[in-house]
Amino acid sequence: MKLMVFDAGGTEIKYGVIEDGTVITDKGWFPTPTDCFESFLKQVSDVYFQHRHEVEGIAMTIPGPVDVVNGTVHGNNAMKYKHDIHVAQRLSEVCGCPAIIDNDAKAAILAEHRYGSLKGCRNAAVFVIGTAVGGGFIINDQIVRGATFNAGEFSFVNTEADDYANDDKILGQKCSTTFLLKSYRLKTGRDEEIDGREFFRRLPNDPDAQDALDELCMNIAIQLYNIYWLLDLEKVAIGGGISRQPALIEKIREKYAIVERNSYQGRHRTFTGMQIVPCEFRNDANLIGAFITYQDKNQ
Repeated sequence: MKLMVFDAGGTEIKYGVIEDGTVITDKGWFPTPTDCFESFLKQVSDVYFQHRHEVEGIAMTIPGPVDVVNGTVHGNNAMKYKHDIHVAQRLSEVCGCPAIIDNDAKAAILAEHRYGSLKGCRNAAVFVIGTAVGGGFIINDQIVRGATFNAGEFSFVNTEADDYANDDKILGQKCSTTFLLKSYRLKTGRDEEIDGREFFRRLPNDPDAQDALDELCMNIAIQLYNIYWLLDLEKVAIGGGISRQPALIEKIREKYAIVERNSYQGRHRTFTGMQIVPCEFRNDANLIGAFITYQDKNQ
């Protein structure tokens, strides 16, 4: 089986070709269209048609609650023009091939559980840091999607009960790459737009960047601690574009240890035992998971 795979994020759309496994060829990316669904279809189909003679179909991941049965996207996410549209059907019609869609974080956990850092775990999660925050759970060896496909939509978890109506207090605003870069701008007092790659290039010699990373990772550590106590997980794998940065994983582990020590002070246990690891497939986890979703549906 050989597929064209896409990972449609709020900032960019990554793509590649996968054949029977985890090796991705012909990788590339383009900025996510912001105007309308037709622009989205046009750019995706242009890439597909370059490979149409070598692949049998399309598998795509998208943020937000995805109905994998009907191929639709519901609720709020970074690309509102796709809400309640039969995305998979439209892709199939335009490209003339079978197409499926899945939630990006659900795809990531499928990839990591089948082949990667969560292989062998019966209870685990992914925490995907991007424009917002996505997540997915494996419980008793099965992926959890929920009654309305909302399981793992971490972005909408409220982080402060005293200020519940403030959108800045939801997890997606406090644990994302967007938060990291906004925090850095506020600390520097400079109104400059940089991306995650530039941020981590500056990190070793920039105290403001180090402070911003500290703040982000403490926010994340607190939420991972909460997730552990809800589900008693063996591992959580950190995904998203910045998960390839060793400094991020190290800092999250450091902050998690602090949260544990403070929360357990004077009690009989001293740690939860949950491991925090990077996604093995890093930025490719969503693409590989999309392939798995297509493969499982067509077996």
